[in-house]
Amino acid sequence: MRFDLTDLRLFEAVVRAGSISGGAERMHMALASASARVSGMEAVLGAALFSRSRRGVEPTAAGRALLHHARTITAQVEQMRSELLTFSAGLKGEIRILSNTAGLVELVPAALRVFLANHPGVDIDIEERTSTEIVEAIGAGLADFGVIAATADLAALETRSLGVDRLVAITAGTSPLAARPEIGFAELIGEPFVGLAGGALTDHLARHAARLGRRIAYRVRLRSFDAVARLVEAGIGVGVLPLAAVERYGSPHLAVLRLSDGWADRHLVVCARSLAGLSMHARLLIDELERQGASPRDPSS
Repeated sequence: MRFDLTDLRLFEAVVRAGSISGGAERMHMALASASARVSGMEAVLGAALFSRSRRGVEPTAAGRALLHHARTITAQVEQMRSELLTFSAGLKGEIRILSNTAGLVELVPAALRVFLANHPGVDIDIEERTSTEIVEAIGAGLADFGVIAATADLAALETRSLGVDRLVAITAGTSPLAARPEIGFAELIGEPFVGLAGGALTDHLARHAARLGRRIAYRVRLRSFDAVARLVEAGIGVGVLPLAAVERYGSPHLAVLRLSDGWADRHLVVCARSLAGLSMHARLLIDELERQGASPRDPSS
């Protein structure tokens, strides 16, 4: 069965026009040539594509099936054409991303440094939200894709794995807790906390505290991971941060304890309504996110 793009576009034009002559006119094609192509398609298929009457033509059951595939194929060809044309003048476009806190610590910024340097014509819009909120927003079409923890209910979204986000407990090197290799959140929550002033990570910890019937007693809330680490290092309280953020801070006076709770190791994934349906520049950014998504080191190593 050999239908070329001209056949498929003519077929769509005939359906829209309701007549072979109207379809031929839309395609700037002679009526005899259009009729020959339609007849040839029917001969190859072995079935009638149109039912003919004085009022014109209507697609048969076979014609309706072909119409579905013709529209899909021609749309994909046009998408391919428009994307390939961007190479002639450099990749251009805008990508809207939603990310949880973990993704914004190291993964997204590291990927953007590489991606934006290679594609100066692409603009990025990023917003931090919780994983649950991101799933809802992506499902509603409010962003191209999201970076979330795989523990969220993904509904009907497609995903692609990026790596592991490990949450760890931190305390001052002089604290009695500093000599311990790990601690459970239920025990840690009894300590005074230093944390973030809102955000996805704060909401995540609050939910797990509520499941224990507890509330986190914050002594101070700050706006950055480094600020939290500095005050914990000074002995103000304990904290919970992504391991990548603690490693980036890199202080020898800060003790890092593994959290023994299963939820502390979270797999990060990209989610989208259709990964294949994303623009080319969005897919290239996801490729870079995946390259940056190596699993972090063990805090006890």
